[in-house]
Amino acid sequence: MKILSFLICVLGLSLLISASPDFVKSGIKNESETYPGFAVVELFTSEGCSSCPSADALIARIQKENEGKPVYILAFHVDYWNRLGWKDVFSDPAFTKRQRQYASWLKLPSVYTPQAVVDGKTEFVGSQEASLRNAIAAGLGKKAVATIGLKNVKADKNQVVFDFHVDGLAGNSSLIVALVQKTAESKIRAGENAGRTLSHVQITRAVETIKLSEKTSGTGHINIPAGVGSDNLEVIVLLQNNQNGAISAANRTEMEKHI
Repeated sequence: MKILSFLICVLGLSLLISASPDFVKSGIKNESETYPGFAVVELFTSEGCSSCPSADALIARIQKENEGKPVYILAFHVDYWNRLGWKDVFSDPAFTKRQRQYASWLKLPSVYTPQAVVDGKTEFVGSQEASLRNAIAAGLGKKAVATIGLKNVKADKNQVVFDFHVDGLAGNSSLIVALVQKTAESKIRAGENAGRTLSHVQITRAVETIKLSEKTSGTGHINIPAGVGSDNLEVIVLLQNNQNGAISAANRTEMEKHI
């Protein structure tokens, strides 16, 4: 009888746990995960490239799944597809230049889209889901050697201003500052994706470089392009090695709106 009573109690407790979401939240399931590292995902893409929408959709899923985690996604729309009849309104020669710099750092023969680069060290076709998930997991599991602090981040109609401080490994590195528009949608009327409506996330709208040298703190700024509202933006900052492109720290912040 004692054994039977014990089994009945265990069964009752199991039913209580499975039927009570509040109980799961409060004691059984730990929802506040911490990670020793981070992952920076840079996707080089274009609205003029027929292979790119699948990569855009993948990073949208990754962004949603990793909300609240130290996973930083930046979509750089390159400009070399514009010649095929559709000008990507998010494209910028500066983003093509950044991709070509990665080609040099990673010793690649050419640039292509869609291309993903993770933590400045690993690259692959941007629609390869398994490769992307593995690279993110590796970044999250490796202890970061530096940190970037951000504060007093404020935006007006034309500019974002912020204070920064870098702790840890900062030698021969620069602070890469990206202004990121969280979401957008485009109706494509020409080129390889003609007739499609494309959804985008984490679109880089501007990028600036602050050379650190011996300076590990200071004030920076980045201009907001015309027509971009400051209520749909965030700032992502990366600490990147000038010689090999490796990223050793990252941080983000939404702006306090000052219009």
